Amino acid sequence: MSAENPFFSPWTNEFGFPPFDLIKPEHIPAALERGMEEGLAEFEAIANSSEPPTFANTIEAMEAAGRLLNRVCSVFFNLNSSDTNDALEAIARDFSPKLSQYNSKISLNPVLFERVADLHARRDTLGLEPDQMRLLERSHLGFVRSGAALDPAAKARMAETSERLATLTTLFGQHVQADEQAWQLVLEETDLDGLPGYVREAAAQAAAERGLEGKYVITLLRSSVEPFLTFSTRRDLREKAQRAWTSRGANAGETDNRDLIREIVALRTEQARMLGYPTYADYKLDDTMAKTPTAVLSLLNKVWEPARVQAIAERGVIQAEAEAAGFDGGIEAWDWRFYAERVRKARYDLDDGEVKPYFLLENMVQAAFDTATKLFGVSFVARDDLPVYHPDAHVYEVRETGTGRHVGLFIQDNFARASKRSGAWMSSYRDGESYETEITPIIVNNSNFAKSSPSLLTFNDAETLFHEFGHALHGLLSKARYPSQSGTSVRRDFVEFPSQVYEHWLTAPETLRVYATHFQTGEPIPEELLGRLLEARKFGQGFNTVAYTGSALIDMEIHSQTNPDNLDPEAFERDVLDRLGMPKEVGLMHRLPHFKHLFSGGYAAGYYSYMWSEVLDADGFDAFKEAGDIFDPRLAAKLKDIYEAGDTRDPMELYVAFRGREPETDALLRHRGLPVA
Repeated sequence: MSAENPFFSPWTNEFGFPPFDLIKPEHIPAALERGMEEGLAEFEAIANSSEPPTFANTIEAMEAAGRLLNRVCSVFFNLNSSDTNDALEAIARDFSPKLSQYNSKISLNPVLFERVADLHARRDTLGLEPDQMRLLERSHLGFVRSGAALDPAAKARMAETSERLATLTTLFGQHVQADEQAWQLVLEETDLDGLPGYVREAAAQAAAERGLEGKYVITLLRSSVEPFLTFSTRRDLREKAQRAWTSRGANAGETDNRDLIREIVALRTEQARMLGYPTYADYKLDDTMAKTPTAVLSLLNKVWEPARVQAIAERGVIQAEAEAAGFDGGIEAWDWRFYAERVRKARYDLDDGEVKPYFLLENMVQAAFDTATKLFGVSFVARDDLPVYHPDAHVYEVRETGTGRHVGLFIQDNFARASKRSGAWMSSYRDGESYETEITPIIVNNSNFAKSSPSLLTFNDAETLFHEFGHALHGLLSKARYPSQSGTSVRRDFVEFPSQVYEHWLTAPETLRVYATHFQTGEPIPEELLGRLLEARKFGQGFNTVAYTGSALIDMEIHSQTNPDNLDPEAFERDVLDRLGMPKEVGLMHRLPHFKHLFSGGYAAGYYSYMWSEVLDADGFDAFKEAGDIFDPRLAAKLKDIYEAGDTRDPMELYVAFRGREPETDALLRHRGLPVA
């Protein structure tokens, strides 16, 4: 391996695992520059070939082009999310517009598009296999949606706006992370009233990481601030934490995102119009299962009103609980979780302090692994010999049970830290493929659980772990021949189905009776407590559904603007919420100034997709319940087909092959405990 730059030599770790012990920030700029240079040369060679276009010398050749850049980007962007520093963030700011220029030079190359268009016009005569036909059709569509069919002046403007958007979306995410890192609520021993031991321990750990020995610190990571809002008896401190949490990205100064939102939405709208769509939402949804904003709004509105009614009923119960406890006045957003927890405790005799001892992190990881073994025939073997980028990251080799065949590598990185962005996500260091030679995937899951010893999870934490692991399996099990069709490279409103359906195996009593064992005694969770736990999950669905659906509706509204040039994001948000009748005590799951899904991720005009996929996952898991066996081998094999297919087939075709029919929306309402019309 090159002593100068590890990206310029073959990686000699087993299975081509990245040499994290050798890769330094200073290696990345030169590797990105060379990767772009080599990639452009490779695409230019395809475009300028003297040979007539064929599937092999054009479409397959494009699949093989740019490999160095892909390798560098996969490492760089994953590290910048999982374990960033000032150097990596500076590289991101510098190279985001350069990478946009690189992509535009390829997607707007007229000669390259001419070859793809020629093949597309002749596609029925090429003798292609079904996955190849889909790859050709999707490749052609990708060029068209990128602006390849525009006139030269419009192409130049498309490239210019894409470059600017790359800069803005990078800044948006960095601003949110900066606000999260900068704010802290420092507590003394006298400020801890009501906080369970695990919350105190996590706060002490956060303080120690910041050099505040003997103190306690609440941060703006969800795993820190939500338990504080749930348990702290200090209403003044709850208000302070709530306001800081909801104002991320909206604080005057260098990290304020409101002007960025206005420009991002305006540029997206301009791009959509250049491509013939009235709004960005129309453009984005044209290449989804939903197809139109009307279809999305139909689903969201079907859920909104019953959820709002239920949230208002929950508010009444919570207000009564507050008054019974001596509180005088109307509850506010910083009171909801606190008094909801008291209601949950009174109604179900249940609180997180009673449940968490049965949700040891290591047991939940094993539960996720063993579920995959039972459903899909894969096992997970720790590989502590492979280098990692941070001590919290753990590597597993995934093998086929019975044959021992190597399937891929899986990295799990579970704990919150200042160098990691908030939230939970799945990504890949390498996608699987087999068209030239078999290359197995390297997949990573990131979560932000509070670090403590022992590591005890809330039930929601455990669900998050299963959710992201469902995404990981989608990447690991992929049998797509071509990398651009591999794993999670599917329609945005289908990508959440494999992750969300996997959550159901955690909530199944069959799983909890085996893996929810007390971290000290090893005793399984008592049946009576298990019953209360599952029953208590129904309380608060109005709050949860309204908070999510409100965010999804605002996403659709803001990306359906036809004239966003003078957009005031906060006034816009208030107007939409007033029109919807959003209970002020609930609020949004994500306010616009820190809504990274929309403005630094890939979910713009797509946040609805979690609910769209929930229709599929609720209806899909019903099939296992109807079979009377949540590990029914016949259904498991059909479900595995979906995880393996990637983007080689139409998503509804895949779902119908699994379920035997299209999904029924009522399954979602039943799953959330909302009234079915």
